[in-house]
Parts: sequence; structure tokens; C-alpha cells
Amino acid sequence: MSKIQEILKLNLKPKEKISTLAEEIKKDKKFIGRLIAYFESASASEQGHLIESLEYASQDKPEFVAPYFNFVLEHLADKAPRVKWEAARIIANLAEKYADKTEKAIPELLKNSSDKGTVVRWSAAFALGEIAKSNSNAQKTLLPKMKELVMKETNNGVKNVYLKALKVIEKEK
Repeated sequence: MSKIQEILKLNLKPKEKISTLAEEIKKDKKFIGRLIAYFESASASEQGHLIESLEYASQDKPEFVAPYFNFVLEHLADKAPRVKWEAARIIANLAEKYADKTEKAIPELLKNSSDKGTVVRWSAAFALGEIAKSNSNAQKTLLPKMKELVMKETNNGVKNVYLKALKVIEKEK
């Protein structure tokens, strides 16, 4: 049994499993590769835990997750909402240090901005905002799109994520 499977089988609350996985990622760069290799054979619930552990790790150690950007990008289009929203949050966490790389996620994030799930839309808004704040080239296309999304969005929480990012960008100009 692998270390990943051992952690997933522990009698812990989901957040504790996720934190334990994230700590392993931060201790051992090679652990991410094993986690990603295990991902495809994992159950939907386990996949949610695994990608959320990557999101936790990317908050403190974006450089550990950056080499796996294509994996994250691919999962923005996952059928599982939790996987989609965690992938978007990872993109947001990478945006400041890896502005050019995260720009590639914009088309899929824009698709997710009209998802039926509020959390998927919120996470897409967060990632788009972080990309726009970190990448002046992306601002040319993103700012009009974000303003359009503010007008279309019915959820105030999601709308506020866009407005907050737009406000920061306007202050910087």
C-alpha cells in the first residue's frame, strides 16, 4: 500500500486527510508525481481530496505544483465540480509567480465562469482575477470579459470576486 493510500485510509476527517497529504507534498517534491499517478485510479471522493491537497500545497509552495501545471489545466474541464473548482484555485495560487503559464488557463476558466455550480463560478472568478492582477498582457482581454461577467452573474459572492479584482487593477493603473 502506498503512502497516499495509507493517508486516504486513515480514520481522519476529510480536512485532516487533505492537510496530511499537503504536508507530505511540502516535505517531498516527488510525492506530487506519485499523487498525480494515483489520481486517475482514485475514487471521485479521493480525487477531490487529492486535488484539494495540491491546492493547499500551492498556497505555500507554488513552485512545487508549477511543474504539474498541465495536469491542473486539464482538470479545469473535469466532470466533477470539486475537481474543477480546486484546479481553478490552484491556477489562482500560481498566477503571481507564473503569470505567463497561467494565462493558458483563461479559455477554460471563462467556460467555467458560466457553470451551473456557484463554487465552480466563484473559483473561476478568483483565478481570472488573480491572472488579471498578475499579467498586464492578459488584462487587455480579461478586463472587458470580467466586466461583462459582473453584469451577467446572479450570485453576489461571485460578482464581488470580480469587482474586488477589478478595483485592485484600477488602483494600479
